[in-house]
Amino acid sequence: MITGNMLIVIFILALAALFFLILKLKVEPFLSLIGIAFATALVIGMPLNEVASTVTQGFGNTMTGVGILIGLGVIFGQFLGASGAVEKIASAVLKVFGVKRSPAGLALTGTAVSIPVFFDAAFVILSGLIKSLSKKTGISVISFVTALGVGLIVSHNMIAPTPGPLVVAENTGAELGLFILYGILVAIPATLVGGYIYGSFIGKRMNHSGAIEEIAVSVEDAPKKEIGTGLSFFMLSLPIVLILSNTVSKLLFPDTTLSSVFGFIGEKNVALLISVIVAIVILVPYISIPKSRLYSEAINSAGIIILITGAGGAFGAVINKSGIGDHLIATMQGWSIPVLLLAFIFSQILRASLGSATVALVTTSSILGPMAFDLGVSPILLGLAICAGGIGLSLPNDSGFWVVNRFGKLTVVQTLKAWTLGGFIAGLTAITTVLILSLFSGILPGL
Repeated sequence: MITGNMLIVIFILALAALFFLILKLKVEPFLSLIGIAFATALVIGMPLNEVASTVTQGFGNTMTGVGILIGLGVIFGQFLGASGAVEKIASAVLKVFGVKRSPAGLALTGTAVSIPVFFDAAFVILSGLIKSLSKKTGISVISFVTALGVGLIVSHNMIAPTPGPLVVAENTGAELGLFILYGILVAIPATLVGGYIYGSFIGKRMNHSGAIEEIAVSVEDAPKKEIGTGLSFFMLSLPIVLILSNTVSKLLFPDTTLSSVFGFIGEKNVALLISVIVAIVILVPYISIPKSRLYSEAINSAGIIILITGAGGAFGAVINKSGIGDHLIATMQGWSIPVLLLAFIFSQILRASLGSATVALVTTSSILGPMAFDLGVSPILLGLAICAGGIGLSLPNDSGFWVVNRFGKLTVVQTLKAWTLGGFIAGLTAITTVLILSLFSGILPGL
């Protein structure tokens, strides 16, 4: 297999070829991703008997994480939309934050929700608010997609007990309580700058194409009767609360029957299945559209999303198997730059090249974490710098890129400008905040 700097060259060429196929030749993203995954595996010299298995395993592993989730999430969203619940929630957000600041409200909502809930699940659950808020406010869909996506990914990377930050805290030896506190402190400005301010900026300068088929119910069928605000929020929060119960029970009642029970009902797929069943039962009086039609529309919409997301995972698996991560580790360890910036850059490059924020955080913290005291830096600051690096530069080798692309109803170019660049700006804001905190090292608790 090819090694060294040629791996980086091949990765860049693979991305360029992918963009050319999708943007210029208008090839379906699923076919483009699968084709580029196979081509990249062959070019890097992967043994022929491993090429197909690597691609299919990458697809399958991604589907294990999000396949059922996407299908259930689309059905759940269809029921919320048809019952009028999404409209009610959008109205409530507007009341609290006002029209002009509604993207900020959605961004901060995303930041809070993504602490207990995985990014993919949270985006699927909350994406129904995007179209509704945009209609009510006249603010671009792109502004809301950016606000929600960035808000979710920031807390996914910065605030434990999300797995990535949790592992980073463990590997750096940071005190978990303080790590969570400072993580929240760093996450808020990152969310507001990358999600709200940048989202508002890019939304005014880029027209939402509307080229991708709407996932939400797009018919004129009005609900049978008006749903209450309380019930609307209950339905939206049900899967979130169930998933959170899993996290809380493990912390408060580890290795008990209670934690096992909540661990089952709080598993993201089970939690969303329960929520769909509850929606079917409770929301029927508010829905005038035949359920068979709702199911049909949801399944049709979910199919292409699942295929594209899985193909993104397949491409990412090939890049991961190529050894580019190991090469970057060896290269960057020789760089003479401040350790906090090194941690950020290292994590950022791995996040972009491997397509997984969690893998980037785990890999970087496992290398630099044990060296915190020898390097003379606070474990908390080092951990936060690593977490900041995992936020931005989501590329087509990241399955999350395609979740945002399809559920946000964006083109690839719009996804790059809104989601990829917005996340990068949020990451830069996060590392800047970490560097500011480092000025108070020895003054603030734990730093």
